Amino acid sequence: MNRRVYLAAAGSAVCTGLAGCLVVGDATDQLFGGAEYDIGMSRNEFLPDEYEASVGETVVWKNTSEADHTVTALERSLPEGADYFATGDFEDEETAIDAWYEHRGGRLGTRETYEHTFEVPGSYDYICEPHVRGGMVGRVVVTE
Repeated sequence: MNRRVYLAAAGSAVCTGLAGCLVVGDATDQLFGGAEYDIGMSRNEFLPDEYEASVGETVVWKNTSEADHTVTALERSLPEGADYFATGDFEDEETAIDAWYEHRGGRLGTRETYEHTFEVPGSYDYICEPHVRGGMVGRVVVTE
C-alpha cells in the first residue's frame, strides 16, 4: 500500500473517531436537537449570555459545567410588575445573595436545572453570585 494513502486514511479515521470527544458536557444536547434547556453555563459565563423569550415562555437554565452556580435576578433591572426569580426561590435579591454566602443557598449543582416563566415583557438582568466578579452575567429579553 502507498505510504501516503495509508497515512491519509489513518489520519482521517483518527480525526473522525475523536470528533465526538471534542463536545463538552451537554453540548451534544444542543448540537443534536435534544436540548432540554435554553441557557447553559460554563465555568464563568451563561451560554448564551442574552436570550430572547416570549411572554408566558418558561426559560430553563442548566448547569453544564463542573462548578456550582446561581441564577440571581438583579431587582433594579426587573420590569414593573415582574416577579423576582432566583435559584432557591428566594423572594428578593438581598436574601438570595445572603443565602449563598451563609450556606450556599440557591446552589445549582452540576447538571441541575432551574426554570422561570416570564409573564411581563422587558429586559431581565441576572448574575451568578459566586462568579459575578468573573463576568458571569446574563439577560433575558421578553417580547410580546
